[in-house]
Amino acid sequence: MPGDNNKIIGYFGYSPPANVVCDGNACLIAGSETAFKQYMKLAKHPHSDKVIIKKTSFVEVSRGLSMGAPYSFDKEAYDRFYPLAKKAGLDVAKTDFKAEADGEIKFMTLRPKSSWLSAITRGFK
Repeated sequence: MPGDNNKIIGYFGYSPPANVVCDGNACLIAGSETAFKQYMKLAKHPHSDKVIIKKTSFVEVSRGLSMGAPYSFDKEAYDRFYPLAKKAGLDVAKTDFKAEADGEIKFMTLRPKSSWLSAITRGFK
């Protein structure tokens, strides 16, 4: 599994020094830089022009989860994260991300609680 740790699963954003872009109170992980920018635009993120967007790897996200940080993934990022998480023995749920008829964008949110992860699927317009 060492090679899996460094696999890029998506993109996150932050404003220096360390203000991470969140969906609610969970760090947003998008499958592409373009998608991340689109989510910020839809959310009318203040100062989006100052946000630095960077790639994030499986090990970075799994380390954050182990420290109690919640994450919200879009479909593309979760499709990359899920098989690696299962292979690593994390208790994560499979989701189908079926889009609503009104064009709502879905996110899978993982929130660590003690030694287990709770997962919810949320929408975002």
